[in-house]
Amino acid sequence: MDRAGTAAAEVVRRHAGPLRTLVLCGPGNNGGDGYVVARRLRERGIDVRVAAFGEPRSDACKWARSRWDGEVVPLAEAECSPVLVDALFGTGLTRPLDRPAADALMHLAGEAQVRIAIDLPSGAATDDGRLLSPVPDYEITVTFGALKPSHLLQPCARHLGRVIVVDIGIETASRLHEIGRTRLVAPGPDDHKYSRGYVAVLAGDMPGAASLGASAALRAGAGYVRLVADRISGAVPMAVVQGSGGPDVLRDVRIGAILVGPGLGRDAGAARLLDQALDAGRPLIVDADALVLLAGRLDRLRERASPPILTPHEGEFARLFPDVGGDKLARARAAAQSANAVVVLKGPDTVVAAPDGAAAISPPAPSWLASAGTGDVLAGIIAAMRARGLAPFEAACAAVWLHGRAARKAGPALIADDLVAALPSVLTECL
Repeated sequence: MDRAGTAAAEVVRRHAGPLRTLVLCGPGNNGGDGYVVARRLRERGIDVRVAAFGEPRSDACKWARSRWDGEVVPLAEAECSPVLVDALFGTGLTRPLDRPAADALMHLAGEAQVRIAIDLPSGAATDDGRLLSPVPDYEITVTFGALKPSHLLQPCARHLGRVIVVDIGIETASRLHEIGRTRLVAPGPDDHKYSRGYVAVLAGDMPGAASLGASAALRAGAGYVRLVADRISGAVPMAVVQGSGGPDVLRDVRIGAILVGPGLGRDAGAARLLDQALDAGRPLIVDADALVLLAGRLDRLRERASPPILTPHEGEFARLFPDVGGDKLARARAAAQSANAVVVLKGPDTVVAAPDGAAAISPPAPSWLASAGTGDVLAGIIAAMRARGLAPFEAACAAVWLHGRAARKAGPALIADDLVAALPSVLTECL
C-alpha cells in the first residue's frame, strides 16, 4: 500500500503540480492508498485536504490512516479543491455507491480542474466495465500491478482518461491480456508469394464488401489474394487475382486462409458458398452475412481440426449464440468454447477469445471506425495474418491491433478505403 500510494502521489504531483488537492478516502484498501497519497503530497509541500467516507475498516487502511497526521473531514463536509483524487472505492466494488456519496463525488469532481482516480473510478465494477453509479470523467487513472478488465471495457473505459499502470513489485499472471503490437517476421530471401500467405475471398451479392476484404488482405502483407467472384470488380488493386471458381479452387493446399461473409448475401447461393468454404478444409475466417447463415449450424465448426475465426458484432453475436449471456468477456469466452472457434466480438472494446479460455481486450478503438466497411477490412487483415502462419488467436489479436492503429493514422474523417491505404505504413511498425 505504501508503494502504491507513493507512486500515485508522484503521478498526481507531476500532472497537477502544486495546486491545492483534495483526497477522498473510502473505508477499504483504496482509501488506504488515498491516505498514503495525501501524506506523500504533503511531504512535497503541497496543500492537501482529506475527506473520508466512514472510518477505516481494513487493517491496511487503518495503518495508512494512522500515519496521516492531518485533519480528516466527513465526505459530506468536504470543500472543493482544484485537484481531486478519488480513492473512495476502487477494485472490488459490487454495488452502487450510497446516494450521498455519489452526489458528493459528482459535485466535488465537477468543481475540480484536475480529476485523478486511484485504481478505478468510484462507482465502476472491476471486471465487466459496468457503471454501478454515475462517475465523472477523469484526466488520469492510476492503477497498480496490471490493468483490470474495466480499464478497457465500455462504458467504464471512456471515463478514465490516461491510464497509468504502476509496478509495485507484485507478480501478476492472467489468461487475459491487452491487445498490443505484434512482432511480425519480414519476408526473407527464400520467401515467395505463396509462403507469404495465399488468401481466398468469396464474393456474393455485394462484391464491394468482398473487394474491401481482399484489398485489406493484400495490403496487410498477404503474398497472393484471390477474389472468387462471378463478375470482375474494378474496386480492387490489379494485383488481386479475380475469377469465378467452385469447390476445387478452394481445395488448393496452398491457400492459407479463406474469408467468407463480407457482402455474401443470405440467399441459397450464399449458403452454397458458405458450405464450399466449410468443406474446403482450409483455415477459415467467417464474417458478416456468413455468420447469420451459420446460426444453428455451429456443429460444422466443432469438427474442424483448426479453430475458425468468427468476427461478429453484437447483433450477429446474439443471432449466432442466442443462449450465451453474461458480460462481454464472459460471453466471448463461452461462445469460443461452445463453437470451438476464436471469437472476435467487435466494438469499441473488441474482445478476442479462444476455445481454451485465453482472451484479450483491445485498447479503446477510435470512434470514427463506426463506418460502413471497416469490419470487412478487419476480416481481410485477419485473413492475411492467418495465411502468413499465425495461430488463430494470435492472428486475430494482431489484426485487431493493426486495424485500430490504421484508424488512428487515417484520422477522424476516414472511410473504409482509407484504412486499407494506411495498412502498409502500419505494418512496418510490426516488422
